[in-house]
Amino acid sequence: MVQLLQGICNNGKLILKEELSSELEGKSLQVMIIDTSESNQDFSSHESKLKQFMEQVKRYSFRLPEDYKFNRDEIYDR
Repeated sequence: MVQLLQGICNNGKLILKEELSSELEGKSLQVMIIDTSESNQDFSSHESKLKQFMEQVKRYSFRLPEDYKFNRDEIYDR
């Protein structure tokens, strides 16, 4: 699930402009901070926010082979 929200940082706390879905209750979330005051891009529409986010995700993503399997023992040389 990808959801883009705007918020304001106040005294070190992030205050969102809208409430989160109850589906997220108890889940661990990752947050990406984009300082809109330093950006020349338009953040007014949902589509432009989603497009910018997905471009940033794509920049740091890579494809794994279809037969790839995560092996914890191999990672830690057990």
